[in-house]
Amino acid sequence: MQLQPGVFRLNPILLSLGLFALPGLAQAELPKANETMVVTATQTKHTELSAPASVSVVTRADLDKMNANNIGDALKHVPGVNIIGTNPTGRSEIKIRGMGGDYTLLLINGKRVNARETLGSSFGNDFDLSSIPMAAIERIEVIRGPVSSLYGADALGGVVNVILRQAKEKTEAAFGYTHSMPTKGDGGDANQGSAFVSGALIDNKLLGSVVVEGYQRDRWHSDQSNNLDADALEKREVVNVLSSLKWLVSDNQDIDFDLGYNQNDMDSYFNNVPRAPTAPATPHNVQKLDRLSLGLTHNGRWEHFDSRARYYFEQTDLMDDSQLNGGAADVTQTNHTVDGQLSGYLGDHLLTSGAEMRKTELEHSRSITNGSVDASQSALYLQDEFSLGDLALTLSGRLDHHETYGNEFSPRAYALYKLTDEWVIKGGAGKAFKAPTLAQSSEGFATTACRGACKVVGNPNLKPETAVSYELGTAYESERFGAGVTGFHNDIEDLIQSDQWGPGYRPTVMTYLNVKKARVKGLELTGWVDVLDNVKLTGNWSLLDSQDKSTGEDLAKTPDHTGNLSLDWQATEIVSTNLAWQYVGSQFIKVPMHNSQALKSKHYQTLDLNTNWKVTPALDFKLGITNLTNTQRDQVATDADFILEGRTVYAGVNYKL
Repeated sequence: MQLQPGVFRLNPILLSLGLFALPGLAQAELPKANETMVVTATQTKHTELSAPASVSVVTRADLDKMNANNIGDALKHVPGVNIIGTNPTGRSEIKIRGMGGDYTLLLINGKRVNARETLGSSFGNDFDLSSIPMAAIERIEVIRGPVSSLYGADALGGVVNVILRQAKEKTEAAFGYTHSMPTKGDGGDANQGSAFVSGALIDNKLLGSVVVEGYQRDRWHSDQSNNLDADALEKREVVNVLSSLKWLVSDNQDIDFDLGYNQNDMDSYFNNVPRAPTAPATPHNVQKLDRLSLGLTHNGRWEHFDSRARYYFEQTDLMDDSQLNGGAADVTQTNHTVDGQLSGYLGDHLLTSGAEMRKTELEHSRSITNGSVDASQSALYLQDEFSLGDLALTLSGRLDHHETYGNEFSPRAYALYKLTDEWVIKGGAGKAFKAPTLAQSSEGFATTACRGACKVVGNPNLKPETAVSYELGTAYESERFGAGVTGFHNDIEDLIQSDQWGPGYRPTVMTYLNVKKARVKGLELTGWVDVLDNVKLTGNWSLLDSQDKSTGEDLAKTPDHTGNLSLDWQATEIVSTNLAWQYVGSQFIKVPMHNSQALKSKHYQTLDLNTNWKVTPALDFKLGITNLTNTQRDQVATDADFILEGRTVYAGVNYKL
């Protein structure tokens, strides 16, 4: 194992006692040719096989093959991950091991991305997923299972960490364009273009990079909808800009400055049937979002420890104009974060410690009684990595203090036993939590719901949601073959939900309550094999058993099985083809047309095909079809506006300097 560059490496108290006058840090854990180093599980470097967590990686090469417009598209074949559309306009969210998007922590280079307070999750807030330019991504690391011991709240389901391309001394540039077109339904054409440039502004002193990406999609109508005037996919225009500067202060210090801008405009006519008597059947909904992010980081690599200190700021402004709200609302969410981290060796123990302070402010012109609410929280954490022969242990704990909910301690223990260099057994247990959002906990905050017929107000007496998780698995990786199996069990308590309409119960004002307990358990199987020197087969299968313990029913929108199978064929030196099959099992969906009953939707499967042609070392083309067989969801799903996009053809070009 090796320290992640620029990650703080030791408890300041221990440093002050002089306990770190020790030999230098451990040498890198060198990956094999078919391995990728990951950093998210511990904030130190491990191979995927040796990481103390269930980890999957989507590489830059994987992204180049896809027709991925956002992070959700990029992760749809990752084991244990289910990308679901959220009605009524086709937005998506990431579910990891049965836990919804609210329980997945999204990071960029280890920094939180969070604009979910600006718009309720019931509208399918995928603002965060579409705010990251795909052209800027080096790889995406996915941790399945709770990791609050390092990252604090919101990581009950897992963590998605987007690692961006880093500027280098050598000048690099890349340009890309992709056009996609559904062959079924009406409209839906999409265009995506990007430009990436990086290099040295001052040799050996100042590096810089900038990425600009634009995405435009026409509204798409489907004859599957029970309201033909409604959009199955909304009209969307997105602009993303990310830029960074790295000042190489000395051989052991550097300072990073990051600047990001995201503009996301959405326009839709969505299905509102059934509806309140005074509400329109097809309300018009316009949302315009502008997001600005700033980050300043100091990285130090000292004789006996590494250090990192950083501040980052994120402000999201949303103009939300929906007919159901009775007018436009201006919403602003502001996040401030200061954190620091130290890491170094004490004998054979690699210790990582850190501190974090965060403040979130929310202003809403229509839904907050006094105009704004805010919340502050702070945290301390410590992690110890050490080995006893072939047994590697990771122990960690984090103490969070929330100004409203007090203290929450999140411990985690993980063990990995190396049977051989290629075969390991690993498992662990941990506790995680999620504090109520400002919208859920603020008494003066009211959200329009019930398709325009009621409001849901915040409840200041809510408790944090908590989860206790266990997992045990084994994995094997050789030069031409790899496989793994992991079993997991999660117990979740104090889940927050709002009152629900039902027969004879139609209040105009409702609130949030800690009413649910849930249990999610399952099994994940993964594998890959080089069938031939130029043919590779990759697959995964997830079995999920979920239960709302307060009702005995399955959790909604949680498939019992998901599977992926991918065949890669390097046909010639310049032509490669990929065929990807996905299976999504049966699941329960709450259907408004049937009094919001949870009805069972049948399984479905899709097939995607793409071909890449490398014309020159600098120029390549891609051509593909998603949903090749034009699969459609069943009537239960379409009645709830979960409409699968039909067969779509896409073509793209990339040029690199």
